[in-house]
Amino acid sequence: MLVNKIVVGQLDVNCYMVSDDSAEAMIIDPGDEAERISLMIDQLRLMPRYILLTHAHYDHACAAGDLKDRYGASIVMHEEEGATYLSTRDLCISWGYGAEDFPPPDISVKNGDSLMVGDIAFEVLHTPGHTPGGICLYGKATLFTGDTLFRGAVGRTDLPGGDMRKLRGSLQKILSLPSDTRVMPGHGDETTIDFERQHNPFLSSLA
Repeated sequence: MLVNKIVVGQLDVNCYMVSDDSAEAMIIDPGDEAERISLMIDQLRLMPRYILLTHAHYDHACAAGDLKDRYGASIVMHEEEGATYLSTRDLCISWGYGAEDFPPPDISVKNGDSLMVGDIAFEVLHTPGHTPGGICLYGKATLFTGDTLFRGAVGRTDLPGGDMRKLRGSLQKILSLPSDTRVMPGHGDETTIDFERQHNPFLSSLA
C-alpha cells in the first residue's frame, strides 16, 4: 500500500491518496485546493476510484466535486452523514461556492462495509461523535481516522451533531485494534494505537 499526503486548506487538513501497485487509488478528505491535489495525483499517475469523506465538514469536503468532475471517481460517505453534508453545502454556498460543487454521494456506506482499492480491502468503521456519520477506514494495519482521533487529542463534540458519549464509544472501538496499527489522522502528525493508548490523555480512562 502506498500512502501520499498533502496538507490543504486554511485548517491544514491531511488529504491522503492511497493506492496499490496497480495505481488504482482512493482520495481521502479532499478539503480544498483541488488543483494541488490533482497535480500530485497526476504526477504519481494514479487512477482515483473513490473520493472518501471521513466526515462532511467543509474543511474535509470542499474539493470533492472538482475531483469527481476531473477523474470520475465515486464520492463515498456514511449513510448518516447527509445532514452534515447539506449543512456544509449551504454554508459554502453562502461563501460563494455553487450547489454543483457539492454533488450527492455516489456510495453510502455503513459499519462493516468494505471498499477495495486494487487488491487492498478497507473496512469501514462507523465512529460517530465528532459528527453523526463519521467513519474511520482500516486496512493493511493502517487506520485513517479523520477527526475522530489525533496524535494526543480527539475530535471536538461541541459542533452540531457532536456527541461525547458516542465519541467515547467510537474511541473504544478504535482501541480494540492491534497496538501497532498506524494511525493517519485528519490533522497533524501520524501516530499509532499503542502511542495513543499510553500518551493520549483523552484515552486514559478508556484503555
